[in-house]
Amino acid sequence: MNVIDASDLTRTYVTGEVSVTALKGVDIAVPEGDFVAIMGPSGSGKSTTMNLLGCLDRPTSGSYKLDGVEVSGMSADQLAEIRNQKIGFVFQGFNLLARTTAMENVELPLLYREKEIPSKERRQRCKDALQSVGLGHRLDHVPTQLSGGEQQRVAIARALVTRPSLLLADEPTGNLDSRTSVEVMRIFQELNEEQNITVLLVTHEPDIAQFAKRIITFKDGRIKSDLTVKERLVAKQVLLNMVDEDE
Repeated sequence: MNVIDASDLTRTYVTGEVSVTALKGVDIAVPEGDFVAIMGPSGSGKSTTMNLLGCLDRPTSGSYKLDGVEVSGMSADQLAEIRNQKIGFVFQGFNLLARTTAMENVELPLLYREKEIPSKERRQRCKDALQSVGLGHRLDHVPTQLSGGEQQRVAIARALVTRPSLLLADEPTGNLDSRTSVEVMRIFQELNEEQNITVLLVTHEPDIAQFAKRIITFKDGRIKSDLTVKERLVAKQVLLNMVDEDE
C-alpha cells in the first residue's frame, strides 16, 4: 500500500487581488518503505508540496490520501490529530526546549496522547527512540550539552516516538557541517532499511539527495523528473557519453 497517494494537487495563494499558483497538478505515490528526496530551486513548489503532504496546509484542489485515508478535506483539528499520530517531522532547526533533557524533548509529542499511553510506556518509547539514533547514553543531557549532530538526533528520535507512518525531513542537514550531515543521513538510511520507515526528504543539496532511493525534482510548480538514484546515474552517464561522442 502507498503511504502517500497524491493526485492532481494544486495550491493557489491569494493576497488581495493577486493570486499565485505554487503547485500545478502534482501526482506523487510513495509506497511503504520508500526513501524519497525532493529537490528543486527556490519557488519550484517543493516546500508547498512538503506542507501539503505533512498536513500543515490543504490543497486548493486534488486528492491526498495518507495511509489510505483521504485527508485533503479534513478540518484543522482533524489534520492536527493526523500530524500527531501519522507523521514525524524533522526540520533544519532542531527546535529543542533548551532547559529540557533529551528524554523530555522526545516525550513531548506523546503528551498530547497521555490519556491513551501510560507514563511507563511513554518513557520506554522515548528510551527506545533515542537508542535507535545512538543516544542511549545521553538521555538526561540538555541541548547545551549536546553537539549539533546530537541535537538533530534528538529531533529525529522525537519524530519517531509516535511510531509514524511517514517521516518528513525538511533540510535536516542545513545547520550541520559536512561530516555530521553524512552521519545524520546514514541514520535516515538505517531507519529506512532496517525498520522499513518511509522517509520523505526536502533538500537543495545533490550530495544529500544521493542518500535516498529516489529523487523527485520540481520546477515551476510541477514535477520535472521522478527517478531512482540508479536511473539518475544511468541518465547522467548517457549524457556524458553523448558529449564525449560530439567532441
